[in-house]
Amino acid sequence: MTCPACRVPVLTQFASFELVGPIVEGGLDPATDPAWAESGAASPAEYARWAGHLCGMTCLRMALGAGAPSLFALRDGAFKYGAYTEDAEGVIRGLIYAPFAEYVQQAHGLDATVHRHLSSQEILGLLDGGRTVMASVHYGIRHPRRPAPGRGGHLVLLTSRTADGTGVHFHNPSGTTATTRAAELPLPDFERFFAGRGVSLPAGV
Repeated sequence: MTCPACRVPVLTQFASFELVGPIVEGGLDPATDPAWAESGAASPAEYARWAGHLCGMTCLRMALGAGAPSLFALRDGAFKYGAYTEDAEGVIRGLIYAPFAEYVQQAHGLDATVHRHLSSQEILGLLDGGRTVMASVHYGIRHPRRPAPGRGGHLVLLTSRTADGTGVHFHNPSGTTATTRAAELPLPDFERFFAGRGVSLPAGV
């Protein structure tokens, strides 16, 4: 599905849009997602283990646009560059920005820039300059009317300013409804969830 506001695809890190809510908020086992194979995972078990960690790969898929590789093909590429790691107990860690940016540059030919300290005003400047921004936010951003539980730990793709120029339009890989998958927030509300870091990519690739 292409977003009518920004013309960037709207994708989620789980294959079935209608199951994102039951999975992330209702405890549904991702392995029961009937569309799991569309992700490129080798098995339902691999899909269930990894999909919750792939918000960054979903953002990259959206940024790459039509014809982007599958979610798990991107995961495989990023893993080879060290953007994800697993410890001795099998705990998945990532997305690690520097090797991710190297992967994007080397494998996809895109100028990926890591921003370790990024203000919301700088985000607007990047958007105005023809970039998209993978921003670190708290996953609670899908409930913006509630108090922010924290900042960071999840990635969303900011694609443009809002029509009035004062807020941001973004796509959330764990959005549970149409309006939280392609969402808009005034800048002060976005800042409550934003960790002040991210990765920018060229828009319209």
